Amino acid sequence: MAINNVTDPPSDPLALIKQTDWASLEHALGPADDTPAALADLLLGTPEAQAKAVRHLNDPVHHQDTLYSATGPAALYVAAILSDPRTDTLVPSREDGQWYPLRQELLEWLGSITDGVSNDVEAVLVRLGLLPGKDPEFTEVRALRPTLFRAVAAFFQDPNLPVREAALAAAVPLLDAPELAHHQASIAPIVRSVLATSLDRGYQAIAVGGLRAWGEETASLVKQEDLECILSTAGGCSDDPPF
Repeated sequence: MAINNVTDPPSDPLALIKQTDWASLEHALGPADDTPAALADLLLGTPEAQAKAVRHLNDPVHHQDTLYSATGPAALYVAAILSDPRTDTLVPSREDGQWYPLRQELLEWLGSITDGVSNDVEAVLVRLGLLPGKDPEFTEVRALRPTLFRAVAAFFQDPNLPVREAALAAAVPLLDAPELAHHQASIAPIVRSVLATSLDRGYQAIAVGGLRAWGEETASLVKQEDLECILSTAGGCSDDPPF
């Protein structure tokens, strides 16, 4: 499956950092004047520095799934560098001591951003009496969805399975955007064959939820007794007894 006009890596991606007045933006800890150095480390740092930069993206730039004024600009930069050869590396990450593809980490972060402005999240916010359409951070990230989609689409056929899965998982909530909805039918087969069969229950949940929202059949994807658990917990199901 081909996606036209996939974003090419900029000739000088670090110039994107300089174009933003980060001190005027905020993340969870206040002014985001420490974010430029973290973003630069994604390309220039050692694997350990790259992993630290990813942690900076997760907290404070997107602390506890909250969108800040620095979140959108950071997402644009991450999208712009995904195809840069310097992101094709492994980084030490997470608490299990394993090394993971940096691109997978960045795609998963973008997925967390895009999920935060999905139709489902919007519906929850409205039920709580909030007005996401008047939230500048929410509307800014929503406006970025076509650009983010073009960036993640470059990895739908990536030979590295974790990267491929992370790209598809990031794309599913992006296709809530009316201007991207026409991609649903063409992407559904690969979401079904790759994401819904993942060993990662979180990815399974994203696949099943997305396919359901697109009007696709999902009953055959997982055992019936697991379907409700997967959809309600996004991977929190367990065979262990509840104690």
